[in-house]
Amino acid sequence: MNRRTFIRQAGTAGVGVAAAATLAAPAIAQENPKITWRMTSSFTKGLDILFGAGQIVADHVREASGGNFTIQHFAGGEIVPALQAADAVSSGTVEMAHTCSYYYVGKDPTFALGTSVPFGLNARQTNAWFNQAGGNELLNEFLAGYNIHSILLGNTGAQMGGWFRKEINTIDDLKGLKMRIAGLTGQVMSKVGVTPQQIAGGDVYAALEKGTIDATEFVGPYDDQKLGFHKVAKYYYYPAWWEGGPAVHAFVNLEKFNGLPENYKRMLQDACAAGSASMLERYDAQNPVALRELVAEGAILRPFSQEILDICYKAALETYAEISATNPAFKKIYDSQQAFKKDAYLWSQIAEYSYDTFMMIQQRNGNL
Repeated sequence: MNRRTFIRQAGTAGVGVAAAATLAAPAIAQENPKITWRMTSSFTKGLDILFGAGQIVADHVREASGGNFTIQHFAGGEIVPALQAADAVSSGTVEMAHTCSYYYVGKDPTFALGTSVPFGLNARQTNAWFNQAGGNELLNEFLAGYNIHSILLGNTGAQMGGWFRKEINTIDDLKGLKMRIAGLTGQVMSKVGVTPQQIAGGDVYAALEKGTIDATEFVGPYDDQKLGFHKVAKYYYYPAWWEGGPAVHAFVNLEKFNGLPENYKRMLQDACAAGSASMLERYDAQNPVALRELVAEGAILRPFSQEILDICYKAALETYAEISATNPAFKKIYDSQQAFKKDAYLWSQIAEYSYDTFMMIQQRNGNL
């Protein structure tokens, strides 16, 4: 090859490289566009584990996109009332919300199955059902009718049964009580004489202090201690048979989600997975410490009696049968969860329950 031919070919190659670079730049820009979303939360900043899971998502997405995909995170009430987050997403007022699906049972009881129902799945079963057994697909099939796409963003683990101003020894002690309680549990509680109240977390303490309500459930020791419920209602019952493993979700406007580049969708999903894992881990770490402190400060721990559990379990099954008879969407998701739960508890009895029971006995005997 002579010198002139080499130079000519090299020059042609250089033009090709430059052209390729010119063509690649717009493509890269299209894959990583500048996008700014707003995410409203149903939680206050003071509830740092709940609110913090949403902040993890915002931080991860910003970092993974090099600052091109930004999610502005707002506490409940800053731009949208805490219990209107789903409406804001559905209408496009905000692109995204961090909330609990069961807050919206007034629209359709099927929403409850996105979070937790009485005597439902525990935390590990909930996460497994959503991510490995078709739960995400079933919930999103339902939510599409509201222009919402959901992504799992947290699980609190089994919650406490709540704070009561008086002892609850029998089912009759529940009759006539006004209790802050969310989701489908309100319908079940109504069957045993309780008057359910749905109140945003930030307003519960004042309602309990003023006597507007007689009892409240919220999450567990860590959050309950922050909210000070033990100062106005000393009886602390367990377990929350209505929230054995409640899920929290990112609700995303369906049109906005579908319009994201595929790599941004993956960033968002991965960020939600990180936030979801963090929530359960942090509650598992903080609740034991907070429970000891609450008891030291005067909280009186009490288990719900077997009578109460049995009667409420029967009331729950009656409620599900009634709803399933007229609501195909509810029945479809509920039946899926029930089938999954039957197998899951067979396995749990063999491994988890046997191991945990042995270790708890060691603790009670002072060997742990």
